Amino acid sequence: MKKILVTGAFGLVGSDLVVELGRKYGHDNVVLLAHETKRQVDFPLEKGDVRDKSTLAKIIKKYNVGQIYHLAGLLSVGGEKNPPLAWDININGLRNVLDLAVNHKCRLFWPSSIAVFGPTTPRDKTPQHTVLEPTTMYGVTKLAGELLCQYYFLKYGLDVRSLRYPGLIAYKAPPGDGTTEYSVHIFYGALKNKSYSCFLKKGTVLPMMFITDAVTGTIGLMEADPGKISVRTSYNFSAINFAPEELVLEIKKHMPEFKCSYKPDHRQKIADSWPKSIDDAVARKDWGWRHEYNLPRMTTVMLEKLKEKLSRMKSG
Repeated sequence: MKKILVTGAFGLVGSDLVVELGRKYGHDNVVLLAHETKRQVDFPLEKGDVRDKSTLAKIIKKYNVGQIYHLAGLLSVGGEKNPPLAWDININGLRNVLDLAVNHKCRLFWPSSIAVFGPTTPRDKTPQHTVLEPTTMYGVTKLAGELLCQYYFLKYGLDVRSLRYPGLIAYKAPPGDGTTEYSVHIFYGALKNKSYSCFLKKGTVLPMMFITDAVTGTIGLMEADPGKISVRTSYNFSAINFAPEELVLEIKKHMPEFKCSYKPDHRQKIADSWPKSIDDAVARKDWGWRHEYNLPRMTTVMLEKLKEKLSRMKSG
């Protein structure tokens, strides 16, 4: 079979996605691209930068790549710290991958985000087709990327597919400083210190999803019959919606001693520009998307898995 290339393989999504791709298709058939190659992994691993088109082309040719999951990118907070770099990585990197996917006839997945929405977007049950006026550089690059993907489909017939990821909650990759990642940091705070200071205020409801659902949905979209794909910008993609205090209550069911304080910072403004809930009826109709993890189930698994991870790190 032709190989699968995953860029940004050690990121929040990539860390879980490559495991499932390896399980389904065999580890030898999944090639990882990352900035550093010191990690010991049971996959072919190549060092590279998505802005380096010639290196990407050599890797695609070397492994006879037929599918690309292009996950490399700079997220919301990082994009505000360095907008030119966010544009360079998120857009110029995407254009390189789009061009190469056309040249080598690859099926391509690229993640968009709820960051494409903005203050003028309906915030409750945001529809698939709606106002897109993002106010962050990350959101601007995601909106431009969605339009680029659609253009390459219309112009070149490229089979490119995309999902607007909500906030993702995972335990394999370390949490970053993204706007929704309080929902990961809070578990570390609970297990390490029995306390956490949240950088979003109470009542900040945001669309969220457990990583297992995100990976299942991503692969499900890529495996869907092309004739069922009606959206070539990016599908709305949703699972659960909650505010920080709701997550705190779930954690306290397992750890009654856990305490959380609230000290909103600059990320509050970003969160306030995003929807509270997403209508993903088109994805559910087109290719059968269904989520499996609700808030209680996700909380239980996160506490169990992170407890094991922290214990291994301590003993190691």
